Amino acid sequence: MPQTAESKPVHTILLDAAPILLNTPSISTLTATCNTLVTTPAVVSEIRGEEARTRFETLYTPFIEIRSPKPESVKFARDFARRTGDLAVLSSTDIEVLALAYDLECERNGGNWRLRSVPGQKRVNGQPPNKELEESRENQEAGDGVEATQDQERHSTAAEHDGVENITQSLNDTVLTSDKPDRLPNLVTDVDNVQETGNDADISSSIESNADIEKTSITGADTNQEQQEESEDSEGGWITHSNLKRRQAQDEAGTSTSKDETKVLQVATMTGDFAMQNVLLQMNLNLLSTRTCKRIANIKQTIFRCHACFQTTKDMSKQFCPRCGKPSLTRVTCTTNDKGEVKLHLKQNFQWNNRGNVFSVPKPTGGSANQKWKGPQSGGGQSGWGNNLILAEDQKEYVRAMSTAKRTKQKDLMDEDSLPSIFTGDRSQNRGRVQVGAGKSVNSRKR
Repeated sequence: MPQTAESKPVHTILLDAAPILLNTPSISTLTATCNTLVTTPAVVSEIRGEEARTRFETLYTPFIEIRSPKPESVKFARDFARRTGDLAVLSSTDIEVLALAYDLECERNGGNWRLRSVPGQKRVNGQPPNKELEESRENQEAGDGVEATQDQERHSTAAEHDGVENITQSLNDTVLTSDKPDRLPNLVTDVDNVQETGNDADISSSIESNADIEKTSITGADTNQEQQEESEDSEGGWITHSNLKRRQAQDEAGTSTSKDETKVLQVATMTGDFAMQNVLLQMNLNLLSTRTCKRIANIKQTIFRCHACFQTTKDMSKQFCPRCGKPSLTRVTCTTNDKGEVKLHLKQNFQWNNRGNVFSVPKPTGGSANQKWKGPQSGGGQSGWGNNLILAEDQKEYVRAMSTAKRTKQKDLMDEDSLPSIFTGDRSQNRGRVQVGAGKSVNSRKR
């Protein structure tokens, strides 16, 4: 049964070059997962292989949309990647993909309210626009209800005051006027009748009963008013005509709306670059897996951390710390979750290896700037191990060695003319990298 537009889990998927080049996932899986496929012109220009180019033109072109990001979005993505420390390992194409993901997110969700402006931000930028409108509407309805209640209280207070005045005036007229002695002669007659019987207790009881009747007539309005107020207070937990719309909005916001928002992703990015994934998660942009097409909540990558000054770097080709300049970089595991939290997983009982540092570095040998003096001992310690030591990144020996390594052609392991290291006896620990320092076996104690 084909999926409809409403049942698809993602509305728009932004593709990087890796899913297209590897053809993982397939175009049928992508079209079944989302409604729209988007990429940038820079990603299309990276597809240079004949097979990949033909596959893209035949399979992806009918379904994919090519868009360019806005300049202000490119600037925002570049600044955000600089703060996370990933800008050094991101290309211009990667920056454009991040910027386009930011643009699409703002278009589909009506702004950047669910994103983060800086790395490490505790909360997102704001609330959904629909929720703000509902809250303003609820506040307005609550204000109207309060005004109506106040008006009702004013009318009831005025009515109560008028009722008390009327009762008081009627009593005064009854007692003080001589032309209309309605209640007073009856009281006198009751007292005379009781006196004839000679019972004083009956006299007092009759007077008290008449007084209770008068009190009841006076306080009757007050009792009815108190009962009316109690009934109004008890209606606070009930659904009435005044709070019906507010209750319906609360029920919808608490059930259906939140569930629908969590089910459907408006925009998601699919890439295989760890640096891009790190920036996407810290920006709170949705990230999809290329294997399962499901949302990724955590990523794990390997970075360098300086053992001396605790500086971290994502550039795995570095051999010196970018802050202190010492060759003290150690490889650590780093994880990032969808909340933007970055955590380093360090070894519990890590000990820095000081082997090879028993004796100090020999003094430099004499000679001219072009040619070192080579005497009987060759200088630089025993067997001349201290000559041409690389101890800093800006040293001329290191710059020369790096330029030479770039010009050297890498050996192909599948080449029949080259032999692997197991036959040649090459046990180099640097694996083609420039050796820094004297090593761990020179000038050190042997076990």
